[in-house]
Amino acid sequence: MHITFFGAVREVTGSMHMLVNGEDRILLDCGMFQGRRKESAEKNRILPFDPAIITNVVLSHAHIDHSGRIPMLTRDSFAGRVFCSRVTHDACEYLLADSAHIQESDADYLNYKLVRNQLFKMNPGKKGRKIFEKAARKLKKNGHRIDSEIIEDFIRRFHLNGVKPLYTSDDAVKALDCFSGYPYHTPFTIGDKMTCTLYDAGHILGSAISVIRTAVNGRHKTVCYTGDIGRFDKPILEDPTMTFSKKDLDVDLLIMESTYGNREHPPVKDLKPELQTILNETFERGGSVLIPAFAYGRTQELLYYIHELYQEGLVNKVPIYVDSPLATRLTKVFGEHPEVYDNDTHTTFLQKGKNPFSMPQLKFVGSVEESMALNRDESPHIVLSASGMCEAGRILHHLRHKIHNPRHTILIVGFMAKHTLGRRLLDQGKAYTDAGRKGSAPMVKILNKEYPLKAHVHMIGGFSAHADKKEMLTFLKQSNLKIRKIAVVHGEKDQSLAFADTLNREGFDAIVPRVGQSIRID
Repeated sequence: MHITFFGAVREVTGSMHMLVNGEDRILLDCGMFQGRRKESAEKNRILPFDPAIITNVVLSHAHIDHSGRIPMLTRDSFAGRVFCSRVTHDACEYLLADSAHIQESDADYLNYKLVRNQLFKMNPGKKGRKIFEKAARKLKKNGHRIDSEIIEDFIRRFHLNGVKPLYTSDDAVKALDCFSGYPYHTPFTIGDKMTCTLYDAGHILGSAISVIRTAVNGRHKTVCYTGDIGRFDKPILEDPTMTFSKKDLDVDLLIMESTYGNREHPPVKDLKPELQTILNETFERGGSVLIPAFAYGRTQELLYYIHELYQEGLVNKVPIYVDSPLATRLTKVFGEHPEVYDNDTHTTFLQKGKNPFSMPQLKFVGSVEESMALNRDESPHIVLSASGMCEAGRILHHLRHKIHNPRHTILIVGFMAKHTLGRRLLDQGKAYTDAGRKGSAPMVKILNKEYPLKAHVHMIGGFSAHADKKEMLTFLKQSNLKIRKIAVVHGEKDQSLAFADTLNREGFDAIVPRVGQSIRID
């Protein structure tokens, strides 16, 4: 038996590992790479194997960097199942559909630019300007919506190399037919003499630690895949599992994340007071707070904390807008699964007949027109909008309308991968603050236009859904697992190497694999 590492190896996104035992090939996650558009697109475009060879998939959780390429797998010759928790199954219904829409929209936009540029080249000079403008207007419906059918016709006529989406909405729907959701602590078969049991990882609702047991030459072997491990004592979610079934204790190989392998978060108990301070300071300036938030998990956690602050009268009850159709749908998933909430959520809200994700000041923004009107709203308010790393979505339009005004605050509440707009906002905002906010503000490009970053940028690192170095060590030392070897994945190179070094000094046997490397499990 061996495992090969294809993604989230010495980097954070694109989680994908293949466990091979006899004729069975079990894929652990099938995630999408995120970051620089061109580089990520090249990585995502081709799967590193024929889908027909994959027996089944075990999906740790619904985030797109773990699930996002499943429709590419299932649209072709894959004949297996995608096993996950029941909550993850429900969440993927929305997340994969949204991802497909993004792929299609990006392809439409790039094809629009391709055809427009071709029309411009064909009609040079002043004389051709009117002809170009007339032809270019045909590329959009009602002046603003890209007409993909006309653009496809131009691409065929001009013999251009148009862009195809990674997958379509139909592919995403087809993928969901392959899903099988299971409750925690319930073993299920994934291959010949291979079973899997899911345990709560505490990362997002439905996230799972997967324990895979199989027989090799008459001996039992166990592989444990953490997926992403959550923090302890966070609201809504249960803590990461520490007590595993007796049959699952002896782990031959633990595949473990390391997103924060060399960092420590502020204490969870400080999150609400820190959020309170930032909100009050911004409202005193007459400003609004823009929060780029992952639609699944972070948005709902923030709503929980803000609801508590409002209930306790600790901040002004300004309007709160969730401007993300996806986050709206996923908040519904949270509402449908109270059985996996922690005790504090039941005590604080449910037992009092209250919904933690509903309050008079909260509005879920639906239409594009409503979102555009909100962009122009100058009264104090809070906006939670996707995407979490500011790479796409409605948050970009909120940023470009408010980034230049020092009354406002951009609040970063999660990990920002290298080369994302979120990371640039964080790094440049910090540098400007460290310089006393004096001199010219740094310029930030949003939707191909540069804006001065005069808004205040704050980060509350403790909101991360990932365990930090100390918490991951707590999991390893205080859980009842007995671990022979650890493969450190899902972390930027410096974080993974530093965490592996820490583990080896703590008495564990840890390595950091490279892309394409295989490890035998003897």
